Amino acid sequence: MPQHYLTKAKYDELVKELNFLKTKRRLEVAHALEYARSLGDLSENAEYHQAREEQAMVEDRITSLEITLKNAEIVKENKSDVAGLGSVIVLSKAEGENQKFAIVGSDEADMAAGKISNTSPLGVALIGKKKGDEVKVKTPKGNSVFKIVSIE
Repeated sequence: MPQHYLTKAKYDELVKELNFLKTKRRLEVAHALEYARSLGDLSENAEYHQAREEQAMVEDRITSLEITLKNAEIVKENKSDVAGLGSVIVLSKAEGENQKFAIVGSDEADMAAGKISNTSPLGVALIGKKKGDEVKVKTPKGNSVFKIVSIE
């Protein structure tokens, strides 16, 4: 099984979601199924089929969360001068202003929030680099060159 790198906050968020799904959401879906069954003929019962699909989605999500949490490794903030998981890095691009990114596991990546995956092209290029290093990254728009301004 692949390792899932998570911050403590993301781990806690996933545990909370799993508890909600197992305790409340499963019960809601069970009630919806019970109601749909009471409507009669199941072969042409849209409410029943919708409730079954919802049940399958909830169970799939529960399984996915259990696997993620079982294989989770909590990543601490990286306070090193070498970029790695947990590092917050400020990059400059020749034609733009500075951008700040945190290197996180793929389960937590959110480019809009400035969180890049350690397995993304930029994440892979940054890991092991130091302040002042330049990194080249192949992007859909072509190659980009970034300079590491700081590692926090």
